Amino acid sequence: MTHDELVAYCLAKPGALEDEPWEGDVVAKVGGKIFAFLGGGGLGVKCGRDADEAAELRHRYPDHVTVMPYIGRHGWNSVRIDGTIPDEELRELVDESYDAIVAKLPKRLRP
Repeated sequence: MTHDELVAYCLAKPGALEDEPWEGDVVAKVGGKIFAFLGGGGLGVKCGRDADEAAELRHRYPDHVTVMPYIGRHGWNSVRIDGTIPDEELRELVDESYDAIVAKLPKRLRP
Protein backbone atom coordinates (compact mmCIF):
# COMPACT_ATOMS: atom_id res chain seq x y z
CA MET A 1 0.00 0.00 0.00
CA THR A 2 1.37 3.38 -0.93
CA HIS A 3 1.11 6.44 1.27
CA ASP A 4 -1.37 8.01 -1.17
CA GLU A 5 -3.58 4.90 -1.00
CA LEU A 6 -3.45 5.05 2.79
CA VAL A 7 -4.47 8.72 2.79
CA ALA A 8 -7.37 7.88 0.46
CA TYR A 9 -8.41 5.02 2.77
CA CYS A 10 -8.44 7.36 5.78
CA LEU A 11 -10.43 10.03 4.01
CA ALA A 12 -13.01 7.50 2.78
CA LYS A 13 -14.10 6.90 6.39
CA PRO A 14 -17.55 8.32 7.28
CA GLY A 15 -17.20 11.95 8.35
CA ALA A 16 -13.44 12.05 7.71
CA LEU A 17 -11.89 15.34 6.67
CA GLU A 18 -8.35 16.30 5.71
CA ASP A 19 -6.76 19.13 7.68
CA GLU A 20 -3.34 20.76 7.99
CA PRO A 21 -3.22 22.15 11.55
CA TRP A 22 0.55 22.58 11.35
CA GLU A 23 2.41 23.59 8.20
CA GLY A 24 3.26 20.51 6.15
CA ASP A 25 1.60 18.07 8.57
CA VAL A 26 -1.58 16.61 7.09
CA VAL A 27 -4.05 14.83 9.38
CA ALA A 28 -7.37 13.02 9.02
CA LYS A 29 -10.08 14.14 11.45
CA VAL A 30 -13.53 13.00 12.41
CA GLY A 31 -15.81 15.19 14.51
CA GLY A 32 -12.95 17.70 14.83
CA LYS A 33 -10.56 15.13 16.38
CA ILE A 34 -7.48 13.65 14.74
CA PHE A 35 -7.55 9.91 14.09
CA ALA A 36 -4.54 9.70 11.75
CA PHE A 37 -1.38 11.74 11.21
CA LEU A 38 -0.47 11.50 7.53
CA GLY A 39 2.49 13.85 7.07
CA GLY A 40 6.00 12.90 6.13
CA GLY A 41 5.06 9.81 4.14
CA GLY A 42 4.22 7.85 7.28
CA LEU A 43 1.24 7.17 9.47
CA GLY A 44 0.51 8.08 13.07
CA VAL A 45 -2.39 6.25 14.72
CA LYS A 46 -3.88 5.50 18.11
CA CYS A 47 -2.93 1.88 18.88
CA GLY A 48 -4.74 1.14 22.11
CA ARG A 49 -6.00 2.77 25.26
CA ASP A 50 -2.52 3.53 26.55
CA ALA A 51 1.23 3.20 25.97
CA ASP A 52 1.27 -0.43 27.13
CA GLU A 53 -1.23 -1.53 24.49
CA ALA A 54 0.56 0.52 21.83
CA ALA A 55 3.84 -1.17 22.76
CA GLU A 56 2.56 -4.51 21.42
CA LEU A 57 2.79 -3.24 17.84
CA ARG A 58 6.24 -1.78 18.46
CA HIS A 59 7.44 -5.16 19.74
CA ARG A 60 6.19 -6.90 16.58
CA TYR A 61 7.76 -4.31 14.25
CA PRO A 62 10.64 -2.74 16.19
CA ASP A 63 12.30 -1.20 13.13
CA HIS A 64 9.07 0.16 11.63
CA VAL A 65 6.91 1.39 14.51
CA THR A 66 7.94 3.97 17.10
CA VAL A 67 6.33 5.98 19.87
CA MET A 68 4.92 9.26 18.61
CA PRO A 69 6.55 12.27 20.25
CA TYR A 70 4.41 14.06 22.85
CA ILE A 71 1.34 11.80 22.55
CA GLY A 72 2.90 8.33 22.63
CA ARG A 73 2.05 7.95 26.30
CA HIS A 74 -1.61 8.05 25.25
CA GLY A 75 -1.25 5.08 22.89
CA TRP A 76 -0.13 6.76 19.65
CA ASN A 77 2.50 5.19 17.37
CA SER A 78 4.31 6.30 14.21
CA VAL A 79 4.29 3.65 11.49
CA ARG A 80 6.72 3.55 8.57
CA ILE A 81 4.97 2.81 5.28
CA ASP A 82 7.48 0.77 3.29
CA GLY A 83 5.75 -2.55 2.58
CA THR A 84 6.94 -4.36 5.72
CA ILE A 85 3.62 -4.16 7.53
CA PRO A 86 0.92 -5.95 5.49
CA ASP A 87 -1.72 -3.76 3.82
CA GLU A 88 -4.55 -5.44 5.73
CA GLU A 89 -2.84 -4.70 9.05
CA LEU A 90 -2.35 -1.04 8.05
CA ARG A 91 -6.06 -0.79 7.26
CA GLU A 92 -6.87 -2.40 10.63
CA LEU A 93 -4.66 0.16 12.42
CA VAL A 94 -6.54 3.00 10.72
CA ASP A 95 -9.90 1.36 11.48
CA GLU A 96 -9.06 0.89 15.16
CA SER A 97 -7.76 4.44 15.52
CA TYR A 98 -10.86 5.83 13.80
CA ASP A 99 -13.19 3.70 15.94
CA ALA A 100 -11.41 4.75 19.16
CA ILE A 101 -11.79 8.44 18.33
CA VAL A 102 -15.42 8.12 17.18
CA ALA A 103 -16.31 6.25 20.39
CA LYS A 104 -15.16 9.24 22.46
CA LEU A 105 -17.04 11.83 20.42
CA PRO A 106 -20.32 13.25 21.69
CA LYS A 107 -23.21 11.55 19.89
CA ARG A 108 -24.07 14.74 18.03
CA LEU A 109 -20.61 14.73 16.37
CA ARG A 110 -20.50 11.04 15.42
CA PRO A 111 -20.91 10.23 11.73
